[in-house]
Amino acid sequence: MDAADESGLAGLAQLRAWIESGFQPPMGGTLGFALVEVERGKAVFEGRPDRSVYNPLGSVHGGYAATLLDSACGVAIASMLGPDRGHTTLELKISYLRALTESSGTVRAVGRVVSLGSRVGFSEATLHDGDGRLCATATSTLLVFDARPHVPGQGTIVRGE
Repeated sequence: MDAADESGLAGLAQLRAWIESGFQPPMGGTLGFALVEVERGKAVFEGRPDRSVYNPLGSVHGGYAATLLDSACGVAIASMLGPDRGHTTLELKISYLRALTESSGTVRAVGRVVSLGSRVGFSEATLHDGDGRLCATATSTLLVFDARPHVPGQGTIVRGE
């Protein structure tokens, strides 16, 4: 196994351990979604939107879809990072194709890495409703940086440069 493969497994192993232990970031609990699957370069989140995430127009707020898509893009990148490496979104572009409502069923955001360098990663994600209809897509540019190890329940600390 080369160094790139070895460093890629560190993030993946951590994410798999989180799924197995039932750990989810607090935001997932607040918005009712969870990381359900991860493999090298791919992350899947699922959620079931309800009226608690509605906008004043009577449908799910676009921020709900954006959060799932951003999470899928970011965790796909995280699955390929080594220990003491972190990431943050620099840019997120979303195309909304179909409104979500409480009758959308379980929605599924699938993120995939397009390219990953030592400082920047590019990923994309799709969001489908419970009937498999495409509702939104996203592309993301992420900054990759050195960070102290992440402890669940605490924020990642970026090292000063």
